[in-house]
Amino acid sequence: MSETPEDGPGGAAGQARAEAAPRPPSLLALPSYLAGHAARIGHDALVEAVGQHGLRLPHFAALTALSDFGPLPQHVLADRLGFQRSHLGSYLDAIEERGLVRRTRDRADRRRQLVELTDEGVALQRRLWLVAQQSQDSFLGCFTQEERETLTTLLLRLVDADDRTRA
Repeated sequence: MSETPEDGPGGAAGQARAEAAPRPPSLLALPSYLAGHAARIGHDALVEAVGQHGLRLPHFAALTALSDFGPLPQHVLADRLGFQRSHLGSYLDAIEERGLVRRTRDRADRRRQLVELTDEGVALQRRLWLVAQQSQDSFLGCFTQEERETLTTLLLRLVDADDRTRA
């Protein structure tokens, strides 16, 4: 069976589909394009939610990592977050000035800075976590709970595979 001009990608039917689509259909067939675009939507929602509390996303990430792991040497915190060590220092300066974290010399190795949450930092991180969850509910509102869990499982598998290649 031969393809008529109306049926092919450049034919009238293919052209009508392309004109009706808000984005290039060929790009929508690339999982990396979709993942990147979806990440931007979720990122923007999270940035806005955290920003309403006068913080940036790296500040929230540092507070959350310290909540999850407890006190850490500054360089370990940077590595776990995937931040450049020099950048983490300025992020910590900002949240230390607000009384959310404290840096002290590590008693085991005086050359290292140990970073920990203050009581105020713990309280704010808990509030921000709820705000972050709400931003995710809005961002993922088109999915059922089961679909969200599946998406999270698949994304974690992708991130874990990348982490293993970098280890």
